[in-house]
Amino acid sequence: MTTNTIEDAALHLPETQRAELAHKLLLSLENQDEAEIAHLWRKESVRRAEDIDSGAVNTFSADEVRTAAKKLLK
Repeated sequence: MTTNTIEDAALHLPETQRAELAHKLLLSLENQDEAEIAHLWRKESVRRAEDIDSGAVNTFSADEVRTAAKKLLK
């Protein structure tokens, strides 16, 4: 079985199954287990929330982002 065969088969899976497969493949590249990765994401989300709450970063509404993206694509 070749990489192309596997890729073609994977791309024909339903979206949920593709996401699960992608998740498993990404985990296989990491030296950390799922619990450690989840812990790190929680830690990062808390850091980001604190940055927002303290005013250390600027936030933008979805409409502002959409408008800016449309301008970039023109």
